[in-house]
Formats: sequence, C-alpha cells, structure tokens
Amino acid sequence: MKVKLFAAFRDGRFKEKEWGYFDGITVGSILEALNINKKEAGVLLVNSRHAETNYRLGKGDTLSLFPVIGGG
Repeated sequence: MKVKLFAAFRDGRFKEKEWGYFDGITVGSILEALNINKKEAGVLLVNSRHAETNYRLGKGDTLSLFPVIGGG
C-alpha cells in the first residue's frame, strides 16, 4: 500500500511512502500513526476516490492525504 502526503502534511514526514499493509488497517489508523489529527485532514482519497477514516485499506491501495485548507 502506498501513502501520499500533500502540502503541510509533508513537513517533517515524507512525500510518498510504501506502507506495510496488515489486514484491517483503516485510514484513521494511518492518520494516528502519522500523528495527524482527524480534524486537520481535509481530503482523504483511496485510489483517487473520497474515503472516510473508517475505510479499510487493501493491498495495492493508494491513500492520499490533504490537510484542511483555510482562506478567506
């Protein structure tokens, strides 16, 4: 499984990483492992489709994480 981080999520982390897959891992589990608060996550995509934090990832999936974008 591949994890891609965007914008501020890359600071002190990585741009793209192969993540060890285990049965039952969720998007929320990845957020926790990366120390990213769920409220900071703006867009969560699995294989380019919107996903929720309880989505169970599978082998070969690509998870893309984008932070909330503020502005005015």
